[in-house]
Amino acid sequence: MTVDPAVLDELGRLRSRVPELAGSVLATADGLVVAHDSHGIEADTLAALAAAHLALARRFAHAVNHGELRESVVECDGGYITSYAAGPNALLTVVTSGDANLAMVHLEARRCVRRIVKLMTVVTKPQPRPEIPQQAPPPSPLVRRSPMATLPSGARRRQAAG
Repeated sequence: MTVDPAVLDELGRLRSRVPELAGSVLATADGLVVAHDSHGIEADTLAALAAAHLALARRFAHAVNHGELRESVVECDGGYITSYAAGPNALLTVVTSGDANLAMVHLEARRCVRRIVKLMTVVTKPQPRPEIPQQAPPPSPLVRRSPMATLPSGARRRQAAG
């Protein structure tokens, strides 16, 4: 799969704005890696786990009637793992150290998600409908034929003479 260089640039900018960032992974909602900027973190594993976590968090949100899930935070002894919904079919997961300013992480990651969603959105123009060819007029009805009309011409003459 080829990755849009603009998406990779966006992940690189996120890393430069959040120095405590250990890695970021953009994945599909079913856990496939779209793009990543993760050194020392296995992107495939993180994408699969984040997708499962996001699905469960979405169910939590719906169970309490809080609408669509936007993000989820996991706080650990060593830092934070935050996942942000990037449209209905993707998510951005960032891993930061424990000394990260979580408010700054949210601010920058949310901005990054908005830009990535714009990059991933494909604007399609409505295609003109193909012209339906005019149907030929229906064929004229078959001429009724008598059994005599199907006989070879010589046999008809003999029948008429006889």
